[in-house]
Amino acid sequence: MSRQVNSSALFLGSCLALITTGLTFSIRAGILPQLGENFGLNAEQLGFINSMWFLGFPISMILGGIFYYKVGPATIMRIAFVSHTLGILLTIFASGYSSLLISTLFIGFGNGCTEAACNPLIADLYAGKKMDKMLNRFHMWFPGGIVMGSLISKFMTDFGASWQTQMWVIMIPTILYAILFFGKAFPEPKEEQAASLSNNVKAMFSPTFIFLFCCMALTAISEFGPQQWVGIIMANSGASPMLVLALVTGVMAVGRFFAGPVVKVLGQTGVLLFSAIFATIGVYLFSVVTGSMVYLAAILFAVGVCYFWPTMIASTAQRVPLSGALGMSVIGGVGMFSTSIFQPIIGRWIDKSKEAVMQAGDTVANVDLAVGQTTLAKLAIFPGILIVLFLFFHFWQKKVHKEHTEEANPAVDTL
Repeated sequence: MSRQVNSSALFLGSCLALITTGLTFSIRAGILPQLGENFGLNAEQLGFINSMWFLGFPISMILGGIFYYKVGPATIMRIAFVSHTLGILLTIFASGYSSLLISTLFIGFGNGCTEAACNPLIADLYAGKKMDKMLNRFHMWFPGGIVMGSLISKFMTDFGASWQTQMWVIMIPTILYAILFFGKAFPEPKEEQAASLSNNVKAMFSPTFIFLFCCMALTAISEFGPQQWVGIIMANSGASPMLVLALVTGVMAVGRFFAGPVVKVLGQTGVLLFSAIFATIGVYLFSVVTGSMVYLAAILFAVGVCYFWPTMIASTAQRVPLSGALGMSVIGGVGMFSTSIFQPIIGRWIDKSKEAVMQAGDTVANVDLAVGQTTLAKLAIFPGILIVLFLFFHFWQKKVHKEHTEEANPAVDTL
């Protein structure tokens, strides 16, 4: 006789694992200037270190999606715990550039395992619109973890705590989620999602999945590009970079908690279009304002990127259900992989912009501010493209919905 599934414990453990992911994101962003100073690294090198966080993520997500139905979420989360622990310890005892690359790769691998296990786990625990709501509430804890990490990093840095001490903090939720998952029974996967791997792959060649795949790359860059570099890009804007990051992620956490009513009113495609518009406005304002206005830009940006990630995952689960756990993992994986590629590119933009300003010989009151705003103006292009894509997606899916009204899947009864 199978053991009873404790949905609350599994959901809480998933949330704690995602808090760990959020802490690794924000605390590493907060200590980035210290790493650069202590190890003599330029912005491009810091970009490559950042890219390891985003590279390890898709590797483990895709592997987790492939083997999810063979090994199960419990095994994947054990691997996540080992990877997180190794990554944290190797960062704390890092000796230079190479060791920071390796340690960050381990952390990213652990984060990807968390997504690979917990997204389909929650989809199996809940159904229909409740799944949409619970996936948003689960993903609330990524920005929630970033808020915690941003404030922890700011106050610990202000009080002179070393970057190594800040990294030790990440071990707290790591140990807690391991305890919560230990010995628990996990739900059986939904029959249609547990189809053969060949059927999962076949479903991923549908027009809808391919479209979501391409859009996910842009939504991830729009969200993570400005956030991971906030400590350097916004350092001379007249606003506290870590408070900006905390404000952004705080608004995101609140927004995701109340995702249910928003999705009900706007529908999935409407939420994605709404998000692209606000994200574009927010990033553009980041590139032109200073002082207290930066906090307004942060709020608009947060409203924009708030629903991107969970709604893309939920769209995949509901609109291409036969892609299963592999489909959700690939969608999340491409988001992180594209962000990984752009991290050193963003770093190079910063270095090149600074060189150009210095060589021009023009009198610039604040070189770092000018460089940061130039970089943000380039980043605004990505959500701008998404406005066009999601407008097309909205009308496309509306047409498909009308054509299949009589046989419509209840999971897509709201656009």
